[in-house]
Amino acid sequence: MEYILTTDALSKQYGHFKVLSGLNLHIPEGAIYGLVGKNGAGKTTFIRLICGMQRPTSGSYSLYGTTSGNREIARVRRRMGAVVETPSLYLDMSAAQNLEMQYRILGLPSFEGIAELLDLVGLADTGKKKAKHFSLGMRQRLGIAITLAGEPDFLVLDEPVNGLDPQGIVEIRELILKLNRQRGITVLISSHILDELAKLATHYGFLDGGRMVREVSAAELEAACRKCIRVTVTDTAALACLLDERKVEYRILSGQEADIYAKLDISELVMALAEKGCKVVSMQERDESLESYYISLVGGRVQESIQSGKEALPQRGTLHE
Repeated sequence: MEYILTTDALSKQYGHFKVLSGLNLHIPEGAIYGLVGKNGAGKTTFIRLICGMQRPTSGSYSLYGTTSGNREIARVRRRMGAVVETPSLYLDMSAAQNLEMQYRILGLPSFEGIAELLDLVGLADTGKKKAKHFSLGMRQRLGIAITLAGEPDFLVLDEPVNGLDPQGIVEIRELILKLNRQRGITVLISSHILDELAKLATHYGFLDGGRMVREVSAAELEAACRKCIRVTVTDTAALACLLDERKVEYRILSGQEADIYAKLDISELVMALAEKGCKVVSMQERDESLESYYISLVGGRVQESIQSGKEALPQRGTLHE
């Protein structure tokens, strides 16, 4: 397998605080690689390192076979386009004028191709409208268009759908898929919106505490995410006791919800719980989500961050960076 980007024990430390610790990562050519991690996992720091915005404390990375300590890395990095955190735009300029400025910065001989880029990202009809009047989704797509001016083979997007409305999220998703499938661009996406990432990624890297917990392909993840029965009851303690007696695998989600990983006689389960004074409110079959898979990998550390007073995991399946 050919890899666009690999890292070898990549580490970044500020004083005594380690943001990345011995990170090993592998992004295959042609992949849409989803980088998953909670607040402080090191996603943005990692992106800053590979973009040359910061230097690693130790370890290295290799881009298109060129290691980070090589003099040629700056030249090789030109094959990469990146939108880190928020797009860098000239807000008093139109979309076309922003692209013209980028063409000048890159030293391109003419503005040929700008109209095609605007059409590609869905901004062909914006005319003289200034970027400051664009929606967040339009700004994000313009930021991607600017990175595409250099015709990159590898696109790095840091939280590309953060703050977007549903329509904006769909537009960015379709654009990323188009770039990957039609232009063969390898994409690295750092995102905390996990249910959206699951619609895009072909490969995943799960970060926790600056370390790579696991790398899997989408096919491997699908095989690992088992089906279960999501049960809502009046007392999960009673449910747990009953399932323990029967040696059935389960996971308690709250005081009222649990996932059961087994085929059960529903009528018999309801009657057995009733004898323990527990009522079944609802049941539904479901697949394990990307979010629950991630939580199962890192264990209680996600829950600890919630209980420490930080923002809880939103209901849409997100993790905050």
